Amino acid sequence: MSSSADLLITGARVRTLDPGRPEATAVAVRGGTIVGVGDADELRELRGAGTEHLDLAGATVTPGLTDAHSHPVWGLEMATGTDLTAVRDPDQLRAALAAAPRTEGWVMGWGLDHNAFGDLPVSHTHIEEALGGAPAFIRLYDGHSALASAAALQRAGITGPRTFAQRSEVVCDRDGRPTGHLVEHAAMDLLAPLLPRPSVAERRAGLVELLSAMAATGLTGAHVMDLGDGSVPGFLAAVEEDTDLPVRLRLAPWCMPGADTEVLEELVRLQSEAGRLWRVGGVKFFMDGTVEGGTAWLEEADCHGQGTEAFWPDPAAYTQAVTHLHRAGVRTATHAIGDAAVRHVLDTVEGLGDSGRLRHRVEHIESVPHEVAERFVRLGVIASMQPTHTAYTRADHTDAWSRRLGDERAARAWRCRDLRDAGAYLALGSDWPIASYDVRQVLATARLRRLPGAYDTEPVAPEQALTGLMALEGCTSHAAVAAGEQAAAGRIAPGFRADLTAFGVDPVEAPADELGEAPVRLTVTGGRIVHRG
Repeated sequence: MSSSADLLITGARVRTLDPGRPEATAVAVRGGTIVGVGDADELRELRGAGTEHLDLAGATVTPGLTDAHSHPVWGLEMATGTDLTAVRDPDQLRAALAAAPRTEGWVMGWGLDHNAFGDLPVSHTHIEEALGGAPAFIRLYDGHSALASAAALQRAGITGPRTFAQRSEVVCDRDGRPTGHLVEHAAMDLLAPLLPRPSVAERRAGLVELLSAMAATGLTGAHVMDLGDGSVPGFLAAVEEDTDLPVRLRLAPWCMPGADTEVLEELVRLQSEAGRLWRVGGVKFFMDGTVEGGTAWLEEADCHGQGTEAFWPDPAAYTQAVTHLHRAGVRTATHAIGDAAVRHVLDTVEGLGDSGRLRHRVEHIESVPHEVAERFVRLGVIASMQPTHTAYTRADHTDAWSRRLGDERAARAWRCRDLRDAGAYLALGSDWPIASYDVRQVLATARLRRLPGAYDTEPVAPEQALTGLMALEGCTSHAAVAAGEQAAAGRIAPGFRADLTAFGVDPVEAPADELGEAPVRLTVTGGRIVHRG
């Protein structure tokens, strides 16, 4: 067998994140694995007749970037219809819906900001005149709530409040009539059987197109925080019959309230499902919902008197489920936004003892008190956060999220730096389609505490900004720890996976605003070039 490399990159600044050799100028790849790191002279013997040699003078090569929290499969359904992310008030919303195409008679929309309603309640009364009687289903940006029109409610037979096994709500007015505001998954799922869905062929093409676009921003991997409707493993296997995935996917199926031993054992079995560039790895839980929806689990009620209940009506059942999976060797990730939710997850991991270290993670962590950062470190719990979520808040606390929490708790927003300074592992992601999948924006916003290029926007809690190196680690070495893959990923070193990203600027030292639109010279996933810039 040939000992020459398949790919040889030279002339670049290589930030390896390997303590044994932090920097180099050349990398050699063979069979999807890094086989050499050094300079061109040191790797000269690995260059053969079949080696593709790339001189990336002026570029900076880093370990392949990973989005530590994304929904690229389920998100294709979430991001269906008209993009409403730019809507800022009810008039703009009505105009957008009036012009929206009808799909099988339905008006579909996504990405609507709660702030667009101002002080008005989320209600279908604001949109009916624009719909002309058509049924409509509009996902709000948080992914945990939606707005349904009167015709949609009628088709689903929703005439009043409902009772659910998890914290969900069909919001009703004082007379008991549904407003169309559906909060949390079980409430939104009432309409799911009625909504138009793309064909399997459209889903396949859409996934490859989406992952290719992600790779063009420098992404080589994503921690996928769902398994869709359960058919995703078969779907991904079918996609891989025709092509290689541009981005490596690690998927975590959901465990919802009411899960019994049979359900938990099926989640354990699913961990064996894998393809060439995808695998099931871990289980996703929800300990609460969102601040804006009033479903974040808080130690004290929000300013609307809500938020004092967990997503699992019996939080002890959550602890039992995590413990069952932990004993079976399964890693977990728990959505926990409010301080009470985060506390309960940490309490659960503490109950596992030393065997729980670096095996469990908390997603989002939007507002927590000062002493919590130290607990993450002491217990070995990984923090997983999404810097671009700060775009939905304002420094002056006039946004919906801040007004729900009040000034004191809003001042504790997304405490990334406190967690890093305390010594915690901090994995960074986008939560696409909640925010842009562009990993350059994730890196830049982690440093700016505002979106890159938004020069007229005040940063949110700027003292929580990360350094350039911390941000890069969040999408590389720390993301690898979050997946339990630190022995194979997150560094550029011999024997590690050949997942590489090359920027036209140094992502550590370049100004963050410049990084937000930096050219991506090369993206390599599993030793295969998936993007050339």
